[in-house]
Amino acid sequence: MERSIRKAAKRALEALLRLLYPNTCPLCGRVTRERVCPACADAVRPIGEPICKKCGKPVRDEQAEYCRDCSRVRHYFDEGRALWLHRGQAAWSVYQFKFHNRRIYAGFYASEMARVHGAYVRRSRVCLIIPIPLGRRKRRRRGFNQAEVLAGELSGRLQVPVDAAHLVRRRDTVPQKSLDPAARRENVRGIFAWTGCSLEGRNVLLVDDIYTTGSTLDSAARTLKKAGAEKVYFLTISIGQGY
Repeated sequence: MERSIRKAAKRALEALLRLLYPNTCPLCGRVTRERVCPACADAVRPIGEPICKKCGKPVRDEQAEYCRDCSRVRHYFDEGRALWLHRGQAAWSVYQFKFHNRRIYAGFYASEMARVHGAYVRRSRVCLIIPIPLGRRKRRRRGFNQAEVLAGELSGRLQVPVDAAHLVRRRDTVPQKSLDPAARRENVRGIFAWTGCSLEGRNVLLVDDIYTTGSTLDSAARTLKKAGAEKVYFLTISIGQGY
């Protein structure tokens, strides 16, 4: 009798919590019974082949090895992948994650990234996940580093340890979104330092929210290779369509 009362009370509490805090779609914010609402599940699909072998961006020509951007720029990272194109609901979701403190979305992103790119990460034999660090002013204003939160969620799903302490920014920079590609590269040149032990012979995975031109990831990869990293890969939630 007592056990059945407890079960009934638990069900009632769960129903009340669902009423007070309904599940919302992480891609549009609408209330839904599913993890992702049917409209977004149909509209937002992972990037598929053919893709650039360097950055993972879609390419129109199946014979092309690289996208237009990567064919013109020397990258220090070896290669990487993104989950979605940065547009529509995906762009809205990442904006909410970064600027409206929707840290709860990180688990959803990490699950999808592990599902879509888990085999790629395993083939790459990475032994460490490193999030791109924020500058002090941005972190103080935002209250958290979205890349670090995402890396923590990915670590558990990919069974790869994360180091969020030893890749540091030497200085704050102006927002990358306000700059053209050349200025972006100059803005982040030499901004990172590695303060940990040698990465000699190790493959590492950089994690960030958005890939636009790759300038920030390049600067971080260059620093990690100077620290001995053999190969530097990356994963991001979304990627721009090119410049």
